[in-house]
Amino acid sequence: MLTMSDFSPVKSAFKIYPASLHEENDSCVFIADIGDRDVLVAAGPAAACFTGTALTAGDVPYVCCELVHENADALRKMFPFTAPSKVLHEKRTVGVGDRLGLAAPGHIRVFNRYDAFPIFAQQSIRELNLTNRTFGDVMDAATWGVFREGFTRPWGADGDHLKTFDEIEYALKYGYTMITLDCSEHIHNDAAKISDEEVAARYTPNPELEALYMGKTFDVGGHKIVFSEADFKRTVLIYSEAVDYTVAVWNKYFEGKENGPELEMSIDETESVTEPYQHYFVASELLRRGVKITTLAPRFVGEFQKGIDYIGTVESFDADFAVHAAIADELGYKISVHSGSDKFSVFPSIGRLTGGHFHLKTAGTNWLVAMQIIAEHDPELYREVHKYALEEAFTEASKYYHVTTDLTKIPALDTLSDEELPGLFKLNDARQLIHITYGLILTQKKTDGTFAFRDRLFSAWRKYAEEYAVRLDEHIGRHLQEVYKGFQN
Repeated sequence: MLTMSDFSPVKSAFKIYPASLHEENDSCVFIADIGDRDVLVAAGPAAACFTGTALTAGDVPYVCCELVHENADALRKMFPFTAPSKVLHEKRTVGVGDRLGLAAPGHIRVFNRYDAFPIFAQQSIRELNLTNRTFGDVMDAATWGVFREGFTRPWGADGDHLKTFDEIEYALKYGYTMITLDCSEHIHNDAAKISDEEVAARYTPNPELEALYMGKTFDVGGHKIVFSEADFKRTVLIYSEAVDYTVAVWNKYFEGKENGPELEMSIDETESVTEPYQHYFVASELLRRGVKITTLAPRFVGEFQKGIDYIGTVESFDADFAVHAAIADELGYKISVHSGSDKFSVFPSIGRLTGGHFHLKTAGTNWLVAMQIIAEHDPELYREVHKYALEEAFTEASKYYHVTTDLTKIPALDTLSDEELPGLFKLNDARQLIHITYGLILTQKKTDGTFAFRDRLFSAWRKYAEEYAVRLDEHIGRHLQEVYKGFQN
């Protein structure tokens, strides 16, 4: 039988991440920094579970393994805490999408201080396509991060904003524990803009639904939800197909599957605000038809644009959000807030009006923190990236995201000293420029087929990895600090 001291030669040969060191069952497994990359090292019986290069240190055999999918799968089996689990049903959850696969150490520091359950693997098909990643890549990055940092609390994985059966199956193949169903392609936004007369002409009578809703008033947490005839008919035109589609998805992938994923319904990717009675109709119909949503994401009043604070008055947000939160509480699920990055002005309201019972999604703000580090430490590289984003990438990227960026408000690079470049990240328009062009920046290639920016960016981020973790801890930590103010005071 091996003792822990038998592994000393192996351990002394590496710069080990201390929290990753696991010595049990006559084995030793850890992640180490070997300069240009991290590797997994395993000695003892555990070594046989991984694929790597067989080596010895002081006559002790071990394997040195690349952080590839096959080894991540083996790690998840050996150490169950490195695999995601269903956490969306917990009182408060926060999604922290990681587009680079580098953010887990910083994220974990935040969740070591707060009791919200993290969704570490959170990515949409749009984000995967823009970054040339897979659901497996995203899952594996979270697994390696969790193991490296010794994070043993439950965490989740979100197949975010999925629209089709194929996309759902893609995420489930890799063990994602929640699915965010994006119903935008089944929501008829045009019906929100037509006259009441046109609504009446297009509406097909439905005696069952009319008996349930039309002309009815519902008291929800002290709020009156009123369905006038015109509002009811318009709501049916806009949302009934989305309800039908969600029911079909539920029956295929969720119904009767005890170990299956949890479901979030997203109706926020729309052109118009979700009225409280529309939210009530959608959720009530889903429940009536047997669908057990865990969270639902409406589109709230005001603007939740990418990478900047809430646009609108806090007072109008509070009045609107209070009703949506009450509906969710009454009907038995959590309210979900999408595009939640940097919405500091309304975070206390979200915490207060939900009583700390919420799901909050962030993503691109982690990329902005990473790019600010580039501006500080490699201004020449940042200038190249910024110029490309401004002159070539922004127009294309704006097809994928709703922003109101005014490029004329961004100072010209040649007017800024290197020391002034990080100040761009305090300007909304500059933040959005960099925020939405991430995919094009990461995948842009030169005429010889090599990446224009990607390799140099990742090299810099590795060099400043600890600073990135510290800065993420501060920035994402501020998100939770502000939300928690609403229900802990």
